[in-house]
Amino acid sequence: MSDLHPTIRRALISVSDKTGLIELATALSERGVELLSTGGSAKAMRDAGLAVKDVSEVTGFPEMMDGRVKTLHPKVHGGLLALRDNDDHVAAMDEHGIDAIDLLVVNLYPFEATVAAGADYDTCIENIDIGGPAMIRAAAKNHGFVNVVVDVEDYDALLAELDANDGQTSYAFRQKLAQTAYARTGAYDAAVSNWMASALEQQAPRRRAFAGEIKQTLRYGENSHQTAAFYTDGSGRPGVATAVQLQGKELSYNNINDTDAAFELVAEFDPAEAPAVAIIKHANPCGVAVGTTLVEAYQKAFDCDRTSAFGGIVALNQPLDAKTASKIVEIFTEVVIAPGASDEAKEIFAAKKNLRLLLTEGLPDPRAPITAYKQVAGGVLVQDKDVGSVSADELKVVTKVAPSAEQMADLQFAWKVAKHVKSNAIVYVKDGATVGVGAGQMSRLDSANVAAAKAQRMADELGLEESPAKGSAVASDAFFPFADGLLEAAAAGGTCVIQPGGSMRDEEVIKAADEAGLAMVFTGIRHFRH
Repeated sequence: MSDLHPTIRRALISVSDKTGLIELATALSERGVELLSTGGSAKAMRDAGLAVKDVSEVTGFPEMMDGRVKTLHPKVHGGLLALRDNDDHVAAMDEHGIDAIDLLVVNLYPFEATVAAGADYDTCIENIDIGGPAMIRAAAKNHGFVNVVVDVEDYDALLAELDANDGQTSYAFRQKLAQTAYARTGAYDAAVSNWMASALEQQAPRRRAFAGEIKQTLRYGENSHQTAAFYTDGSGRPGVATAVQLQGKELSYNNINDTDAAFELVAEFDPAEAPAVAIIKHANPCGVAVGTTLVEAYQKAFDCDRTSAFGGIVALNQPLDAKTASKIVEIFTEVVIAPGASDEAKEIFAAKKNLRLLLTEGLPDPRAPITAYKQVAGGVLVQDKDVGSVSADELKVVTKVAPSAEQMADLQFAWKVAKHVKSNAIVYVKDGATVGVGAGQMSRLDSANVAAAKAQRMADELGLEESPAKGSAVASDAFFPFADGLLEAAAAGGTCVIQPGGSMRDEEVIKAADEAGLAMVFTGIRHFRH
């Protein structure tokens, strides 16, 4: 087998996505390639004035069973699978009138798009491609002789390769095409199997497939010695994966991770109720706030931890306006992500060449069910994304003192933020803004101390007479195993507490809250985030 494939003389083209079809087919025809096709692809090429032979002419069988059976035939698969340098294979081709197929261009029935559109079960089943994956796998297996193209993005690369090699392709090129082809059929099967598991309400199917499509090759991973890439899952969930980057240098691995954390957090706050801003550093919030205007929300979020906000990620739940843009550019910020931006805001950012501005088509639904994955040595942990929430009437008041309406609003705000803070998490909130965040400590007492210290630093930076934690609402992402963490929050100035409850020492903690004059509510659910 030589490195270069014999000149491509015969191609089978059958595509659902007709993008670039006529241009590719025309270019192949001009190079003397015979075109075989089926159904809509054949019609589109004929309508463009191209000579096309129907596969049914080759097989001697018409398309049947609503198109389910058309390419599943020895004259197709034999033409794809035959080893051109094997005398027995060549003899079999001659005996049975099988002509070689040198190029296969196939993209599959739009199963993923059908599911995403909310189609019913039977419609989804009908959009599972059978003949396409079979041909793709056959051609990819025989990449020593056959070129297989499954992505529109590879059309130009194929033509360039043919031009560079007088109508032939190199073995390395065919290998690359084959790898892409197997990845596509693998992703396709993963989409089908995962959809079926969901449709059948199988929480833990015996086998689970994972797939993604490359969006970006990254400069490096978390550290410069690690290679990395960014893949999308096809879900279309608004966020960093769907955003359009208007300016700034390429996002890094850490930028993407932090931007996702920021946008998922800010989406907890309904833009129809109030503007909200979240500032993130190392996947934890430095500050989160709502305001009467977006710029007010930004200022309140920034004031929570001005030191950590430097070089952070800013997420907005409403389109970026000029006033907010002017405030943001006063310090160095890595990324700003928002569901839109005014022309004036874009002009202000344009002067900051290194500031990345990402715009999405909307906000992610914080209640939408999503499957989350986490790699461990030798395996993958799979769970539902934490979409838990509680309304005010679902909260259980467990102390003698009940929260006021204002306190209840801050408690619910703090609970939404705590959901997005690394455990153990303690969050102090006052007047719709975080004033102290304690994240990722080994004990809840330590987190309460860290949050209180940050609140005091906020007072020092703003020239306040007392810590803003005085009179604050306090959220704990999980129950207090002892009263010490609760009492630390009370000593910092907290006046009301929201926590899951469920500890063996709940009564002890409730008694301590009563003695400290605190109002406390239980949610009944926790928000661990590791």
